[in-house]
Amino acid sequence: MTEGYCVKCKKKVGIQNPVESKTKKGTKIAKGKCPHCETTVCRMGGITK
Repeated sequence: MTEGYCVKCKKKVGIQNPVESKTKKGTKIAKGKCPHCETTVCRMGGITK
């Protein structure tokens, strides 16, 4: 499961339904939702298993 840091919960959480995309500079990121508060969570480096 891909983990990211939720700034609202202030802890590492598993990202729900991660989608891999790219930033403006072309860096891979994984984007999804926090399972606790539904805030968007991002992780640099793409999706990891």
